[in-house]
Amino acid sequence: MLNANSKSKIFILDTNVILHDHTCIYQFQDNDILLPITVLEELDKFKRGNDLINFQAREFTRLLDEIVGDELFNGGKTLGKGKGKLRIETGKPFSDELKASFREDIPDHRILAIADYASKTYPDRKTILVSKDINLRMKAKSLGIQSEDYKTDQVTDENVLDKTITTLENFDDRLIDLLYEQGSFAIEEIKSEFKPEANECFIFKGNNSSVLARYDAKADRIFRVEKKTAYGIKPRNAEQTFSLNVLMDPEIKLIALTGKAGTGKTLLALAAAIEMHKSFDQILLARPIVALSNRDLGFLPGDASEKINPYMQPLFDNLGVIKHVFNPRSQEYQKIEELQKEERLVITPLAYIRGRSLSNSYFIIDEAQNLTPHEIKTIITRAGEGTKMIFTGDLQQIDSPYLDMKSNGLAYMTDRLKNQDIFAHINLLKGERSYLAELASNLL
Repeated sequence: MLNANSKSKIFILDTNVILHDHTCIYQFQDNDILLPITVLEELDKFKRGNDLINFQAREFTRLLDEIVGDELFNGGKTLGKGKGKLRIETGKPFSDELKASFREDIPDHRILAIADYASKTYPDRKTILVSKDINLRMKAKSLGIQSEDYKTDQVTDENVLDKTITTLENFDDRLIDLLYEQGSFAIEEIKSEFKPEANECFIFKGNNSSVLARYDAKADRIFRVEKKTAYGIKPRNAEQTFSLNVLMDPEIKLIALTGKAGTGKTLLALAAAIEMHKSFDQILLARPIVALSNRDLGFLPGDASEKINPYMQPLFDNLGVIKHVFNPRSQEYQKIEELQKEERLVITPLAYIRGRSLSNSYFIIDEAQNLTPHEIKTIITRAGEGTKMIFTGDLQQIDSPYLDMKSNGLAYMTDRLKNQDIFAHINLLKGERSYLAELASNLL
């Protein structure tokens, strides 16, 4: 039995928490953890496969094997200094209330039965069911069982989610003139309390003129941002101008481009990559495959390539936009064809990238809002010398049932890496696809 007199909490973990983070049992400080036997049964179904959830299931099983012992089923086994105990709890009978509310005998309801049992067995301790499944959390609350999301890797600063370009009105015209004359000025030239983040972008507006600028933390200077074209793609607003500026800066190795559909995130990243193709051995474009209507790829007709193509089509569409800027006989058009033929420009599912070491590559990861924090970390740690990584995504369009605006990998990365001198984040707000697309995005 767990210590009934302890003042620490008891956390009961759902399967999806382990599939999200296999190290989760070490994230609850000195509180105790109950692991329903049903969770182990469900993990068995996920151990085979190449997706990240399969990796998480296998890693957790290995981790559990290292701490195995009779104590896991009898009183609980300590997880280390300053940590609580871990106990595997066998199935418990459904209470009358649970039977009346949820008649179906499914894993979720067996987990609820154990949570119900624990809350009644240890009335002096707070029992909390941890799940990334909103429906299961609501079911628990309907039975009077406290439940919450797994919060360890959630965003702590919500301001990163709706970041906008800072506009400073009534700015010193003398400093604006300096930017146009010299291209930069030292940060101490600004006399007021001004503490920008690394690579933060600004619109300075004076009485007579205005200028786009970015703060370089390494040099501790403000630099003017010029409007540049990338392989025929011209920026249409200040946000896109800033985006191309950081995308083509060799000193910035990691970039997050967020924004709603039609703001040009992927198009700008791809145009910048092709513009800089001489500096990199390979340009890679990848996106996670999120199955439609919870159906696996096997449901789709055709071979592996034909199954994957529909998911990759948006990337080919963006490449088509760039190609159509040029005449098919032009050198620029032929260069894109050549890069594809030589496999120096590759569009591929993200699953095909995992496990590789990427050196001197320009790597664009689209739809990154559908990645978990652990997936983001796994991808970034593949970056070898000379590699530049760009993550693009719309935080309003998350397709994964277990991720939200605070827990997805794109938001997590942006929150944790802000103010690092090799990282930049641009949030694009203005849609440029068409007036119709912008209207639909804003009103529907």
